[in-house]
Amino acid sequence: MPHQQPWLHDLTVALAAPTAVLSGGDGQITEGGVQGILHSDVRVLSRAELLVAGVRPVWLAGGLDGASAARFTAIARSLGDEGPDPTVRVERSRRVVSGLVEEEIRIVSYASVPVDAEAVLTLGADSSPVDGVKQGRPSDPVAIEVGDGELSWGSDGVSVVVRAEGAALAAAGHGAAELRWPVSLPPRGTAVLRWALRADVTGAPVAGTSADFWAGIEIEHDDHRLTRLVGRSLADLRALLMTPVEAPGDVFAAAGAPWYFTLFGRDSLWTARLMLPFGWELAAGTLRALACRQGTRTDPETTEAPGKIPHELRRDASFLPPLYYGTVDATPLWVCLLHDAWRAGMPEDQVRELLPNLRAALAWTVELGDEDGDGFLEYLDRGGRGLSNQGWKDSFDAIRFRDGSLAEGPVALCEAQGYAYEAAVHGADLLDAFGLDGGAGLRAWAARLARRFRRQFWVEDEHGPYPALALDGRKKPVDSLTSNIGHLLGTGLLDDEQSAAVVARLTSPGMDSGFGLRTMDVREAGYSPLSYHCGSVWPHDTAIAVWSMTRAGFADRAAGLVNGLIAAAERFDYRLPELYSGDGPAQGPGVAPYPAACRPQAWAAASIGAIVQCLGLDAKR
Repeated sequence: MPHQQPWLHDLTVALAAPTAVLSGGDGQITEGGVQGILHSDVRVLSRAELLVAGVRPVWLAGGLDGASAARFTAIARSLGDEGPDPTVRVERSRRVVSGLVEEEIRIVSYASVPVDAEAVLTLGADSSPVDGVKQGRPSDPVAIEVGDGELSWGSDGVSVVVRAEGAALAAAGHGAAELRWPVSLPPRGTAVLRWALRADVTGAPVAGTSADFWAGIEIEHDDHRLTRLVGRSLADLRALLMTPVEAPGDVFAAAGAPWYFTLFGRDSLWTARLMLPFGWELAAGTLRALACRQGTRTDPETTEAPGKIPHELRRDASFLPPLYYGTVDATPLWVCLLHDAWRAGMPEDQVRELLPNLRAALAWTVELGDEDGDGFLEYLDRGGRGLSNQGWKDSFDAIRFRDGSLAEGPVALCEAQGYAYEAAVHGADLLDAFGLDGGAGLRAWAARLARRFRRQFWVEDEHGPYPALALDGRKKPVDSLTSNIGHLLGTGLLDDEQSAAVVARLTSPGMDSGFGLRTMDVREAGYSPLSYHCGSVWPHDTAIAVWSMTRAGFADRAAGLVNGLIAAAERFDYRLPELYSGDGPAQGPGVAPYPAACRPQAWAAASIGAIVQCLGLDAKR
């Protein structure tokens, strides 16, 4: 049987970048899936199972306590008074900071008799890279050394140390080790046991930060669900903040945990853009972090090109290069964010420092991003080792015709043309504002792009015209109806009549699930409610549609999508996942998890920015 990606939807994830703890709902960390402690893209611990009196405590309740802490309550049924009432509780509290995980285990007796037992925590490690964990590949255990008062292990730049107060430390075979505490309680007594793990991974390109751009922010609204969503999302975003190791002031949001705990071009840019109602600071750090890695040469292996903004940055990777540029949209989105951050109050001296990067990004957008000279921004994986699709829907089967067949490249995505148009126009505005030439040429290029788009992208069905998802390599419109068209609103690429037609499609029953925007209309042959990009609901995608509708003058029409996001957030305890099922109330469960979805995911959490803007709310400190 081939290896399968492990599921995440039922795990409890506490994090503080670049460290995350993934456990079962009972707090136990068991081997065989994705559970463990991950730090800087390495799983540094794969097992932490607690037994009390030789028995696994029976879970009662618990879960997250903020983004970086969790609490779990269980019962030691074999201990305490006889009778039906449980009298000995096991309370496990976990706290995560960057590079450090601390746990406190409290054994609390309400019994009328003394309690004598032993608590044993069994640890295991495999030092697997995160891409191996994601692919479900088996791994070998790492030997744990028992030293004077500590356990330690590591190799290839990975170093892990565990210390435990008052515990006897011993090897347990098969690469495992045990922490053993004797527990002797008087009637109604309490024992407190503590252990901590510290991890370090050398060569990691990004690190955690204590930055907090949103301290004291509150949203006043009658709907308590919205205020809870805002609070949880801000906490998750704080826990996802990172910086390049060499530039600790350039703060950005890592894309998500556990797979995308690093700098991503598209994801980090959209997160910062959606969060502009809460301030420009995250945008400024994100722009600088990406500008430092902007392409300067042509490299087919990494798809680097002069002016191009990268897709992702890793310590190492087995599938893609550690610094990979395979994205068609990050470069124009970088330009759009620079303009929007400037308008939102980013200081002019900080904007001025990025003007050389702006010129290079604009040159790539209007020249080098055109694969075959037809005037559209497009992509093609010419080397065969990168991503076959390089827009935000980057799975291999994401770009489909109405009959379900797959498009062949070069692929020109509709939303990439919208980003390119907006980048050219707003890039021209920036050049004008800072006394630089080139603005007139950019506006002329944008006008030509708009004419080509109207001539080649619009298709029609029984309900009227709409933009195609893309053009394929033969310049044939990929005619499926998808959420991508929502990204076009407000870019300037559409006229008023075309914008109204797009809004009508986005708010139709086939696209609006009642819990957010489906990535593909239910009538399309490729639709499936649990397809990664062809029918599921992505909160950030819904948020972009809401944000785009708002800036295009259709905020009232976006209300249904806003209500859907809030309703979905309630089902997920206000931590919106990366994506979830596209079923509506009439089709199935309404909201069902996508089992492999990351939680938290930065741009899902940043959806609150679009909601706040659409509802006309102020982020108050």
